[in-house]
Amino acid sequence: MVVITADDGPVGLEADRGLLGRTSTAERVADVLRTRIAEGYFPPGSRLAEHEIVEKLGISRNTLRESFRLLTHERLLSHELNRGVFVRLLSVDDVVDLYRIRKMIECAAVRPITAPPAGLRRLRIAVLDGDQAARSQRWQELGTANIHFHQGLAALGESPRIDDLMQGIFAELRLVFHVMADPRRFHERYLVRNHEIVAKLDVGDGAGAADLLAVYLDDAERQLVEAYAERAAEDS
Repeated sequence: MVVITADDGPVGLEADRGLLGRTSTAERVADVLRTRIAEGYFPPGSRLAEHEIVEKLGISRNTLRESFRLLTHERLLSHELNRGVFVRLLSVDDVVDLYRIRKMIECAAVRPITAPPAGLRRLRIAVLDGDQAARSQRWQELGTANIHFHQGLAALGESPRIDDLMQGIFAELRLVFHVMADPRRFHERYLVRNHEIVAKLDVGDGAGAADLLAVYLDDAERQLVEAYAERAAEDS
């Protein structure tokens, strides 16, 4: 079990106090913690030390507990009686469910496209960011660029509700990706596929892009399920 304390906690969390502004709310605190979880400062399985976070962010315990409640609702945290609040460890069933949702939403967002979409520039920027991260061998940044790419695909559906839903899906996926001992092994192989999908959308071939994306997501799901199996074998 990993416990985050004042000595080994997330570096610079005190600096996040400025993000809360003068009207600190549980939602803003949840935004800070969600970002820290996504960045790996609070890894899956770690216990969040309430008093440390309260002190570093300069907030009340009630505000923090409300933010914990919000993140628990988002499936990022879990509360264990008499033990505290922990970053969730996702299961294989979680992986399968997350990818089921992604296939339904992302493929449906791109399939109807028959002309270069308005969101194409956003996708190109995400791909270029991924190229740059790969050249510099910054594999976690490549993972971030890849998530931005898929957020851009979902956004082609032009639905604020879908965008909100996918924000939670991608936050959970960050927890899934931690199972990959070698981030390069997972993220690098999909960069060329991002280029291929952008090329299809650039000529208005949404159906072709959706077909590529469906295979892409099937392969990613399979790779993550295999990684979970490997981890389970190591732990047994």
